[in-house]
Amino acid sequence: MSQDFTAINNLYLCLDQGGQASRAMVFDNNGQLVAQAREALEAKQPSDDRVEYPAEEMLASIRRAIEKVLDSLGERRRDISAAGLATQRSNIACWDKQTGEALMPILGWQDRRAHQWLQQLKPQTNFIHRRTGLFLNSHCGASKLRWCLDNIAEVKQAADEGRLAFGPMASFILYRLLDEPRLLTDPVNASRTQLLNIRNRDWDPELLKLFGLPTQALPKIVPNLYGFGNLTIKDISIPLRLLSGDQSTAIYAYGAVQPDTAYVNIGTGAFVSRPSGMARIFSSYLLTSLVLQKDNKDCDYVLEGTVNGAASALKWLAREEGIDNIFEKLDQWLQEPNQPPVFLNGVGGLGSPWWIADFKSCFHGQGSKQEKAIAVAESIIFLLNANLEKMHHLASPPEQIQITGGLAQIDGLCQRLADLSNLPVYRPREIEATARGIAFLLADCPEHWPETDIGIWFTPQPNAALEARYTEWNMLMQNELKTRNQQSRLVS
Repeated sequence: MSQDFTAINNLYLCLDQGGQASRAMVFDNNGQLVAQAREALEAKQPSDDRVEYPAEEMLASIRRAIEKVLDSLGERRRDISAAGLATQRSNIACWDKQTGEALMPILGWQDRRAHQWLQQLKPQTNFIHRRTGLFLNSHCGASKLRWCLDNIAEVKQAADEGRLAFGPMASFILYRLLDEPRLLTDPVNASRTQLLNIRNRDWDPELLKLFGLPTQALPKIVPNLYGFGNLTIKDISIPLRLLSGDQSTAIYAYGAVQPDTAYVNIGTGAFVSRPSGMARIFSSYLLTSLVLQKDNKDCDYVLEGTVNGAASALKWLAREEGIDNIFEKLDQWLQEPNQPPVFLNGVGGLGSPWWIADFKSCFHGQGSKQEKAIAVAESIIFLLNANLEKMHHLASPPEQIQITGGLAQIDGLCQRLADLSNLPVYRPREIEATARGIAFLLADCPEHWPETDIGIWFTPQPNAALEARYTEWNMLMQNELKTRNQQSRLVS
C-alpha cells in the first residue's frame, strides 16, 4: 500500500541551501509554518571573481539546521512524511565517488574564474543558447567544471582513476546526506551546468564534447519529484522526495503559478520569472528556464532575468565604505528625501539582458555613504525593471509583481519597484519563499494553499525623481556598452 503524502497531519521538512544560510523549515499540509531553524553560512571570496564555500562547513550547516528544527518539534517530528531540498542552482562540486570526500571547495554561482577560458567558445553562443536556454557565461557550471579538471590535481587524478564525481552542488549534498549514496540530480540543477539539453532533459553529448568533460563523472538525471532515498537524522528516517533549485521552487510558494504575475525573488542576487507554462519561449536577452519536471513528460518553464548583485552588492558597498548594519539602516534611508548618485552595478558580473562577466561597477556623481547605499539599492530595481521591459516584448505585460526573498522586507525597495514598473507589488507576510514552495510541491500541489495572513500591496505612485535617475542610468549603461564594444573591436 502506497503512503498517503497528503494526510491531514503530515509535516514536510523543507531544506533551503541559500547564499547566506542553510535553512530547515517545517510546514503542515495547509502551508502553515510549524518550525524553522537557520544556520548562517558565508562564502569565501579569495578575489573579486572567486566565490567558494568550504564543502564540509556547508554540509555541517545543513545538518545543524535539520537537527535544530527536529529538536524544536519534539514528538511531532514523527509526523514528517517527506523532505525536499532546494539549492543554489549554478554552484558546483567535485568529489570522490568511493569516499564521498570533497576534492575542493564548492564553487558558488557568482564565481567567474573561468571567464577568460570561456571566450574561445563565443562562436558557439547561439548553439549553446538553443540547446540549453542559457547564454554562454561563467556563472553556469560547465566552465567551472572545466577549470577544476585543468587546475586541481586531486580532481584530475580522480578523473584518471575513475573515482571522480562532479556536477551540481545539489548532487554532492544528496551523496553525503542520504543513507545510501546515490549519484543523482534533477533537471533544474542539471540545467544550470549548461550541459543539459532543455528539450530531452538529459546530458547533451555535443555540449560535453565542446567543454571537454567526461560523461561518466556526472550524476544521473531524474525528475524533480522522485524517490531519492532516505535521510536519517537521530531517531527518524525521512524520504527525500524533491530536489530542485532555490529560484525554481520560490515561485510556487503561494500555490500554482499565475500567468499574469511576474515573480521577483531578491536575496544574494535578484531574479525575475515570468511563467510560460509548458511552452519554451526563447529570447535574445533572457533565460529560458526549466523550473519543474514532475514526471517523465510534464515540465514547467519560465522566462527568467537575473541580477547578479543584490544583497551581495550591498555587502560589497558596506565593505568598501565601512558601513555597519547596512541592511538595518537601508529601509530608513530609503524613506528620507535624497539625491543619490547613479550606480552601474556589475557586482558579480552583469547578468541579463547584457551578460558581461567583467563589467566594472562605478558611481556617476558624488554622494555620502547613505546616498551611495541608496544608489546601489536603486541599481537593483533598475536592473529588474530593464528585465521586465524585455519580457513585455515577448508576452503581454503582467498585471502584478509578487516579491519575496530577504531584501523584500525593505519597504523602500518594494515601493520603488512598484513606482518604476507601474505595477502593483505584492509582498507576502512570509518572504522566505523557497522552503514554502518546496512544501507546496511535496504536498502534491493542493488547490487550497492558504496564507496565514494577507501580505502588503505596494501601489504605484508618481516618482519623477526616480524615473529621471532611471533614464540617466539607461543612458550611462548604453554609453558604457558602446565604449566596451568599440574597445573590443580595436583589440580584435
